[in-house]
Parts: sequence; C-alpha cells; structure tokens
Amino acid sequence: MDDNNVKFFESRRVRTVWDEEKEEWLFSVVDVVSILTNQPTQRGASNYWAKLKERLNAEGANELLTNCQQLKMLAEDGKMRLTDVADTKGILRIIQSVPSPKAEPFKIWLATVGADRIDEAFNPEIAIDRALATYLKKGYSREWINQRLQAIQVRKELVDEWSDRGVKQGVEFAILTDEITKAWANLTIRQYKNLKGLKKEGLRDNMTTLELVLNMLGEATTTAISKKEKPNTFEENREVAKRGGSAAGVARQAVEAQTGEPVITSKKAVDFTQLITNVIEYKVEDKDDKNKDEHKE
Repeated sequence: MDDNNVKFFESRRVRTVWDEEKEEWLFSVVDVVSILTNQPTQRGASNYWAKLKERLNAEGANELLTNCQQLKMLAEDGKMRLTDVADTKGILRIIQSVPSPKAEPFKIWLATVGADRIDEAFNPEIAIDRALATYLKKGYSREWINQRLQAIQVRKELVDEWSDRGVKQGVEFAILTDEITKAWANLTIRQYKNLKGLKKEGLRDNMTTLELVLNMLGEATTTAISKKEKPNTFEENREVAKRGGSAAGVARQAVEAQTGEPVITSKKAVDFTQLITNVIEYKVEDKDDKNKDEHKE
C-alpha cells in the first residue's frame, strides 16, 4: 500500500481506502478502535471490536453495522486480509460508542457541531458568519470569499428553480451540474477535480476567482433560461443546462483570448492539514512566549 492508503493518528497508522465512486475515505475500524482503547495487539483490537459490534447490535444500531463493509487491507503480517471498514460518518458513530478518554475530544466536538447546526436552523445568518470565519482561517482573501458567498446564493437560486421544474435532488441534480461544467470548462466535474488533485475537497472551494465567476455565470444563465422557458422534462432541463454552461464557455474563450492564458488551472486551496499544523505550532509558540513572559515577571 502506498502512503496515500495510510493515515496517522498519535503516530499510529490507520489504514484507509479511497472510494472513487462515492468520493469517500474508508477507514479500518480495527485500527481506530486499537488507538482509542490502547490495545497492544491487533488481535486484541479485533476482539474488542467484535464485542462492541454485539453491543451496538443489541442497541439497534443496525444501519451502522450494515454500512460497515469488508475490504482486503495489508495486515501486520504482510498479507492482504479482509477487515471491517467504515466511512467518516460510520467511524464517528463508532467513536461515540467507545468508552475511552481518547474518544472524549471527538464526542465533545460532535456535540458542539450538533449544537451549532441547531443554532443555524433557527438563525441561518449564523451559518453565513461561520462560513466566512472558516474561509478566513483557511487563508482565503476577502475578495475570493465575497465571490464564494455570492456563488452559494447563485447555486441556491438554481437549485430552487430545478426543484420547481420537478428535477429530483441527488443523481439528477448531479447530472445537470455536470452538464453545465462540461459546457463551460470542457471537463466533467470528476475530470476537473482530478486536474486539481482533489478527492473529498469541494471543487468550488479550490477554484480561482476567474473559475468561480465563470462557473457562477453558467449557473446563473441556466437559471435565467429555465425561468423564461419553464422546461417540463428532465431532458429539457438538461438542454437548458448545456446552453447555460455554453454561455459561460463563450465568456471563458473571450477571457483566454484577451489574457493569452488558460482559465482552467490545477491551482487549488492551501492544504487544510498543513493549516491545522501551522495553527497548532502557532499556539505552542504562543504558549511558550507567555510562559517566558510570566517567568520574566
């Protein structure tokens, strides 16, 4: 397995697999349980997970256990062996069931996130403020953030229009979005994400300002055409999506003719993991500086 198939937590490995179709990381449950419960051996972790599964089953967590699947992963003995894996949602649910001090920070975080979402349901403006703060922490410029927030509004208007036209959320939304992107960027969303080296990350969050503006133009044009022509079938909506994206494609060609440079780029946002590392290092340095100041006093 290459380095992309192993994540590390507290200097201990967690085996992972990337599900290309679902765009989800799958994590070895035994590895996570081993770390949280300080199991000295993989067999001990496997036994702990077996007992935990029995308890979860008794508690009625059937959906969680059903969603856990088995994949072959490289074991400690160097052989490929079947092991239980779960996606991010499943792993967090399992962590909630592990009585361990190491699991407490995750549980507190999950409770905080849940409280935040409830607050946002009562006051959506909180979600906007939170998004703004998150983008700033990630190092985005205010100019880019303003465009991104505007793009969110444009996307919402398009989604509302599709819903009014009877387009089904999920697969049909994804197909129409792909048509818009292909029409203006000459790339499917998957091809676009591959160009930027993205997996779980959002494509729009890794677009340059020009890419974001053109994508927004494609979606806004699609909304405008749809409102005027009121397509009744999915295929009619598909044609409208192609035309809306094509309008943005014409604009892209005009921009490239004027600048002499391609609009589509492999540039992406700063890696979030590195950002977290920098923040942690900053906090440590800040704490050390405060200790030094207190010692001086």
